[in-house]
Amino acid sequence: MSSKGIVYLVGAGPGDPGLITVKGLACLEKAEVVVCDRLVNERLLEHVPSHCEIIDAGKTPQKHPVPQGEINALLVDRARAGKVVVRLKGGDPFLFGRGGEEAEALAEAGISFEIVPGVTSAIAVPAYAGIPVTHRDLTSTFAVVTGHEDPTKDGSDIDWAKLATGVGTLVFLMGIGNLPAIVARLVEHGRDPQTPVAVIRWGTEPRQETVTGTLADIAQRVREAGLQPPAVTVVGEVVRLRNKLRWFDTRPLFGKRVLVTRARPQASALSQRLQELGAEPVEFPTIAIAPPSDWSNLDQALDKLATYDWVIFTSANGVEAVVERLRALGSDLRLLGGPHVAAIGPATAQALQGQGVRVDFVPSVYVAEEIAAGIGDVRGQRVLLPRADKARPALAQGLRQKGALVDEVVAYRTTAASSGDLQAILGNGKIDIVTFTSSSTVKNLATALGGRPQELGQALSGMLVACIGPVTASTAQELGIRVDVVAREHTIQGLVDAIVAAV
Repeated sequence: MSSKGIVYLVGAGPGDPGLITVKGLACLEKAEVVVCDRLVNERLLEHVPSHCEIIDAGKTPQKHPVPQGEINALLVDRARAGKVVVRLKGGDPFLFGRGGEEAEALAEAGISFEIVPGVTSAIAVPAYAGIPVTHRDLTSTFAVVTGHEDPTKDGSDIDWAKLATGVGTLVFLMGIGNLPAIVARLVEHGRDPQTPVAVIRWGTEPRQETVTGTLADIAQRVREAGLQPPAVTVVGEVVRLRNKLRWFDTRPLFGKRVLVTRARPQASALSQRLQELGAEPVEFPTIAIAPPSDWSNLDQALDKLATYDWVIFTSANGVEAVVERLRALGSDLRLLGGPHVAAIGPATAQALQGQGVRVDFVPSVYVAEEIAAGIGDVRGQRVLLPRADKARPALAQGLRQKGALVDEVVAYRTTAASSGDLQAILGNGKIDIVTFTSSSTVKNLATALGGRPQELGQALSGMLVACIGPVTASTAQELGIRVDVVAREHTIQGLVDAIVAAV
């Protein structure tokens, strides 16, 4: 705990977690208390320390479970206790975020604070819909207007007569409930009914929806589309550019929700690639990586590492496990300067190369059988296989058939991971694609679903099932799971490419 408390009023951005600022992320990484709003992406909370207290203020347009006065008092209280407090707010804290009120309360209480601006939805959401709020050929002015205020009330703070025709682009935040009245006021005060309009829901997120029209028909179009808050409304000629400039919702996996079953430390690479292609990854790790229950066999093998002719790695996990154990024993991978080194595929080879280890052999097809087939003459040679505890026997058997002297040692274990209510995640059409990157991910997901083939088929019906390779696919099929996609190249990129080709 810090000796003197401070509050950071941080803009979280409009929804896409990648749009938080570098400084905002740094504040989260040192936070001891985070007070967040409803529209903050939960993935940002993965960056806070494990001991951090997270308080959900949970404000919605119709419901404020924590009144603003209590939020102000909460920030003051935690800061006075010497805490580093982050008030995490959607968009920018000073644009309709009541950040000014919170800063006033902190100033009056003598609490140190800093403002960390955020990317506002007023600009980012139209941009993700392919709409620039200004354009040299169309308009040089834009205004951001609250959509909460009822345009029909007496004593409005909005000068509709000037706003309607005096500004090129109008951006209304959180105004979907008042949309008919907003449209009526703009037309009443001189805006052309044929002015283009776009209403964008869940902007910058994979579930983004955009409805376009004109002032004359946008309210009806939004109603027919069933659009609900949160949404941003853009009024102006710039909306016409959407057909030419839209980019976010045209990506090949846009809007698809993909279940990622890899172990959590490894899930990020697959999730990131899926996100880049427009999908929303839902991480549900079915396996966890754990150290061996007994180090003795691995330690003995590493102690005589220089006596082996080959060391063969069948996963990046194996590389990491060996590296960490060598460090614990006071040694390092320079001992691999003697034996030849083989890797099952490019990801494993990259892990080795990242440690400065030259890789002598990678098979053209990334399965264990191909290592044994393509490694050459190993008759009488000593081979070390540092592997998972549940590794397939095919590689060791193939090498022994060729006359090699094979030592298999457990470098790490794979265990079932508990990640929450899988039935709830899969239910109601919430998942479009299920990915499996190993036989263990298949088996553990099957166990989580009850394990019976009929139940597995029902639970995954309507979803595209994609496997990283034939071994994983075979395991799925043996358990009664229909497999739709098998990657030609048995890598994460190969899996993603196969999914793109299939949808």
